Amino acid sequence: MACDGSSMVAAWLGVAEVIRAHRDELVRLDREIGDGDHGENLRRGFDVVAERLAAMDAATPGAVLKSVATTLISTVGGAAGPLFGTALLRAAKALGDRATLDGTAVAEALAASSEGVIARGRAEIGDKTMVDALVPAAKAAESAAQRGDSASGVLAEAARAATRGAHDTVELVARKGRASYLGPRSAGHLDPGARSTELILTSLAASAGSLGEGS
Repeated sequence: MACDGSSMVAAWLGVAEVIRAHRDELVRLDREIGDGDHGENLRRGFDVVAERLAAMDAATPGAVLKSVATTLISTVGGAAGPLFGTALLRAAKALGDRATLDGTAVAEALAASSEGVIARGRAEIGDKTMVDALVPAAKAAESAAQRGDSASGVLAEAARAATRGAHDTVELVARKGRASYLGPRSAGHLDPGARSTELILTSLAASAGSLGEGS
């Protein structure tokens, strides 16, 4: 089965379920070093995403990403909505009107997402933000695509890299956002934005993997 618009809709409906399931964990992580609203903000935004995607007619993968992006921007408060929205808008633009995705297209979309988040948040690796998960994911995706991996293979490599990157934030001292106010006391905590980025990419990889080889 191809990685097309319909499978993209199914994949993001899966992401919405994962965010709902991890809402309390994300709230807890954000309370430790932030204002505690990350999990609830994302849960509320992805509930609306699920409603809109369930009613969406057949569309290209890029159109699906654009719909998710605009919904998150309009419904998720704080920094998360604009950052995730920017990431997905950049990905949608990179995909253009492609009807189906291969490994190269997925890697290009992740690279565009990474660049968009860096530009929007003015963050870099080591700041203890979602960038610490997204940038390694984009680099791993690029390497996998260069090896000729399928879309599902590229996403699987990206998800594994995001997991490593997210968990590396535990030892970091925050240099961006509310967590930076804690200084050295921010070390020892998993960054909630990096964790949600890991959750999203892991869910997308699982959905792509369910499509079978060659997707």
